[in-house]
Formats: sequence, structure tokens, C-alpha cells
Amino acid sequence: QIVLLQEMERWNKLTIHMHESLSTLKKALEGSIGMNEELEGLANSLFNGTLPESWRKLTPSTEKKLGAWMMNFKMRYDQYKIWLDEGEPKCMWISGLHGPETYLTALVQMTCRKKGWPLDKSTLFIKATKFMEQSEIERPLEDGCFISGLFLEGAGWDHGTQSLCMQKPKVLFEKLPILEVKPTESSKLKLQNTFKTPVYTTRKRRNAMGVGLVAFIDLKSNEHPSHWILQGV
Repeated sequence: QIVLLQEMERWNKLTIHMHESLSTLKKALEGSIGMNEELEGLANSLFNGTLPESWRKLTPSTEKKLGAWMMNFKMRYDQYKIWLDEGEPKCMWISGLHGPETYLTALVQMTCRKKGWPLDKSTLFIKATKFMEQSEIERPLEDGCFISGLFLEGAGWDHGTQSLCMQKPKVLFEKLPILEVKPTESSKLKLQNTFKTPVYTTRKRRNAMGVGLVAFIDLKSNEHPSHWILQGV
């Protein structure tokens, strides 16, 4: 609930600013008030189909154009509405969260409190499932969650073996299946034949301070990890 509250605070701040800036721009275009540099930038962004800079400051990191961003905006609204009206979704569209890393951290904290695990000796185990659509999921996980909305860069995904494979020609990104996220004790996590794949918010990956890195996913692999590191997966 704390994560939802934080998400709604950021969402409300964005929508209020969008409404106010568009209302002010309308008055400027009608001649009721003078046009300033900020309003001119907003008008140019809307005309050119790019995300206005003042909106970008209040939204999750994105490289999308305005049209695609508005589609995501509507999808974010739909997910928040379900979360508020019906409770936490059985599969979280993690790309629609302002702070996906906050949500994942909260999962670990909740499970540690429930099971009495030390927080500093607990971690997340994230693996791919066979599900591609949320409708295929019958029930939510008791401890943990399902997440969707991630894409693979630098490698392909073999749905038969549920493992990493070489990219198909001319395919830059491949949609990953729904992922299963489970908090676990670090000492009990024994992994073999997997590649610890980093997850980033955008194609720019992360900056020198580590901003942009969300988590690591353990994807099944028949190759040495160095192979995928060199591929930039």
C-alpha cells in the first residue's frame, strides 16, 4: 500500500501539471495571456509529437515519442485503477511503475517481516515462466508476484527450452514472457546454467551513478555468461 501511495502521489503531480500547462497554453493561444518561453516549448513539443520537457521531469524515464507515451499513460491509468479498486494485480506491468525498484524492494521487505528472515540476507529470485499473457495466470503468487512488460536486447528467447538464444536476423528486441518474482534467503539460492541479466528502465541503460538499473533476472542459458556479456544482453 505504501508503494501504491507513492505511485499515486507522483501520478497526481503529473496529471495536475499536464492539466494546468495545457489550460494555460489554451489561454495563450486565445490571446488571454502572453506566450512565454515555457509555453512556446510546450506548443512546439505537441506540434512535433515529442514529450514536453516539463512533463518529462515528472514521468518515469522514457525515450518514447508523445503518441507512444500517451498510450503508456492510458495503460498506467488502467493499472492504477485496478490496483485501487480490486487490490494488487495478479501480474504487475512493471514498465508502468514510476519506481519499479521500489516495488521489488517492498516485496522483499514484506516477505522478511512475514517469515522472520533477516533483510540483509534476503534477495529476489526472478525467473521466466511459460506465460505470455496475463490471462494465462490462474492465481497470484502467495509470496512474490508475476511481472510483465520487459524486452530482451542483445539476445533472443527460445520458448521451447525457455532459455536465451542468439538473436534472430533484423530483430533488435524480443518480448520476454511473464516473469515470476520470489523473495528468498540468499543462502538457499543455488543457481546453475543461468545468466544474471541486468534490467534497465530505458535503452540508455544506466549512468555512472547506477541510476536506471532496476534489478537482475536469472535467465536460463546454455552458454557461458561471458558470451552474453559480450553480446550486451
